[in-house]
Amino acid sequence: MSKPNIIYLHSHDTGRYVQPYGYSVTTPNIQRLAEEGVLFRQTYCAAPTCSASRAALLTGQSAHSAGMTGLVNRGWQLNDYRQHLLHTLKAAGYHTVLGGLQHLHRDRTYLGFDRIVAPEKSTRVADVAPLAADFLKCEPAQPFFLDVGFFETHRDFPQADPASARYLRPPEPLPDTPEARQDMADFAKMAADLDRGVGLILDALTESGLADNTLVIQTTDHGLAFPAMKCNLTGHGMGVLHIMRGPGGFQGGRVVDALLSHIDIFPTLCELLAIAPPPWLEGQSFLPVIRGERAEVNEAIFGEVTYHAAYEPKRAVRTQRYNYIRRYDGRQRPVLPNCDDSTSKDLWLVNGWATRSFAEEQLYDLLFDPNEANNVAEDAAYIDVLAMMRRRLDEWMSATDDPLLQSAPVPMPAEAVVNDPDGLSPRETPSVATHKRPTA
Repeated sequence: MSKPNIIYLHSHDTGRYVQPYGYSVTTPNIQRLAEEGVLFRQTYCAAPTCSASRAALLTGQSAHSAGMTGLVNRGWQLNDYRQHLLHTLKAAGYHTVLGGLQHLHRDRTYLGFDRIVAPEKSTRVADVAPLAADFLKCEPAQPFFLDVGFFETHRDFPQADPASARYLRPPEPLPDTPEARQDMADFAKMAADLDRGVGLILDALTESGLADNTLVIQTTDHGLAFPAMKCNLTGHGMGVLHIMRGPGGFQGGRVVDALLSHIDIFPTLCELLAIAPPPWLEGQSFLPVIRGERAEVNEAIFGEVTYHAAYEPKRAVRTQRYNYIRRYDGRQRPVLPNCDDSTSKDLWLVNGWATRSFAEEQLYDLLFDPNEANNVAEDAAYIDVLAMMRRRLDEWMSATDDPLLQSAPVPMPAEAVVNDPDGLSPRETPSVATHKRPTA
């Protein structure tokens, strides 16, 4: 069999809130992909912010190792664009095509794709999906790597019919109130748009006769754009949709519960395609799990935030049983510019969210506290677990030359722009390359 084609389908801010993960968000095409492929229930992004997450997945390393400690649209870049997956695939004979959102460079032509089939000014499903589908129907050169990114489900959401909110449940961190239900209904309406884009791609694959020899990888960058989710290192922020369908064992409607990170996808593709893995990869191939040889390939996975709209340095290590988070900015209050504006955010703000405090260290027992609401870092019963998780995080930060170990605050690019962490909204006017002293 020839090398399989690869389609990388990715969205903004979707988390796992789609139909195959048990939520009442109707996404029949994503459901179809799961029933025909493999659904991964415990995959996490490496950094729950937009550019950093994609950088980690597409370079197979931590976001800080790749150099993406902030957002491309605010002045950040990769250390070395030759580390992008597309260049490894090019060297293996792949025709590389960009079909939508990329979020790794302000100039999409800089990335090095052989061809761009997406409109320049829009990354919405309605504009991107038909062009990507047309590419598939026009007998493309094979093998190809097609990167299709959709704006959906990024805010602002379209307004859903209020009646549709009656039977929806808000995301786990939020209370079941009319405001939160309506916000979730608005998300669900945009998720339906995302699903239509996925359906166009899947249908085009079938119509073109390419489906049997095409590996489809669908994921998202991080959790939903709701309070305590996106830009947070709990499962609410790091948990991601991850489905793969195609050659190499990714078939049959299987479910995998192995603990995985986005950075494991690159080395998995290397093993699947018999490509020598580049030396910078930090992840692990999960083909042994797919083949049934092992239950796990990771004892722990790691997450980070450095900059989003504002500076908020924090790191995490997660095992199947525990999640440990450590903050490095000296703050005890939320960094509100790192939460997108919404009715859910307003609900929290009017009820005192801005003055709520949190601990510098957080430890959650995921077996008894899957919602990660009860911090046991100061519980004597967990003293050994806390020490183990601290050690794992320290060792990872040292092994990956985390810039937090060298400098505080972490340096920004010369022309980077950030918001005041004491501000309220990411839409406030940012400043150029400045820091404020942490406020407790």
